Amino acid sequence: MLRLTAVAGITGATATTGFAARGDRVVAQEYTDVYEETIDDVVLVTPVTATDPAEDGDPGTPDPPDPEEEVPAGLGSGFVVDDVVVTNDHVVGDADAVELQFTDEQWRTGEVLGTDDHSDLAVLEVDDVPDSVEGLSLADDDPEVGQEVLALGNPLGLDASVSQGIVSGVDRSLPSPTGFAIPAAIQTDAAVDPGNSGGPLVTLDGDVVGVVFAGAGRTVGFAIPAQLVSRVVPELRDEGEYAHPYLGVGTEPVGPLAAQVNDLEDARGVQVVETDPDGPAADVLETADEVALVDGRPIPIGGDVLVAIDDEAVPTQERLTTYLALETSPGDEVDLEVIRDDERETVDVTLDERPDVDVP
Repeated sequence: MLRLTAVAGITGATATTGFAARGDRVVAQEYTDVYEETIDDVVLVTPVTATDPAEDGDPGTPDPPDPEEEVPAGLGSGFVVDDVVVTNDHVVGDADAVELQFTDEQWRTGEVLGTDDHSDLAVLEVDDVPDSVEGLSLADDDPEVGQEVLALGNPLGLDASVSQGIVSGVDRSLPSPTGFAIPAAIQTDAAVDPGNSGGPLVTLDGDVVGVVFAGAGRTVGFAIPAQLVSRVVPELRDEGEYAHPYLGVGTEPVGPLAAQVNDLEDARGVQVVETDPDGPAADVLETADEVALVDGRPIPIGGDVLVAIDDEAVPTQERLTTYLALETSPGDEVDLEVIRDDERETVDVTLDERPDVDVP
């Protein structure tokens, strides 16, 4: 009996190990299938800037016969959606030309149709794409934390690369070069390195959930969400620019200490600390009267506490930014529910267009 039990145990362990190994192979094959379905739509992006070679020559040397030569300005990734190439604005920069390389390893010159500093997105047009290019689709549904994703691109210039990970977090707020936040960003632990910027973050269905934006460490990368991409890219393609909605307020989160000092029932919402004097909220919202130092921390005193917009709760600054970016447009009237002088009231604001900002 003991011998039979032992044999049964060994057989069971071997079978379990075999099933696990087969399961691993199935998962690996799934990654391979997604890669093969999507990689032909991913491009290596090399922006090129014209420069005067005489600036780099020795003093007194004559100018070369060519007045300009092109030198690489950077390196990134991109992907095809709706017959255009999407990438990051910071990949394109101020380039005078953009060279693109598909998996057929042929170089093609792309035209910049539009760029947007606020969302860090750019749209390129390229003729004569390979026959294998079909274009990727943007995901309709928000990604879920724990969902498996693949990052495709050209890390460190290594073309047609893929890394695997999960969605580690959602609704992150990222700084853009203009000082405004990029809302609803996706956090992933898929390896993201220089050169991945502008590439797609895709689900195992091959749908794009985000445009890779940056890496912040070995296991932390970020992507611009597909919801924002779907709003910005068509405008960049057709108009060359995108008009972002603008409320014109500066806020601080209401934490437990701020709630206590301001006699608020709940530590939720955002406190209005300043308004743009030329912005749409200037004559509508009330700002904090002063800033007090409490337990060594500066705490705004007074002013409106914004708790909802169009009946959508605003528990955090990120939620406010996300709602404005993904649900509104310049010219829309929004209902803001605020706590003012211990009373709840609703005020209306007509959103403006975000002003231009000089990017360093």
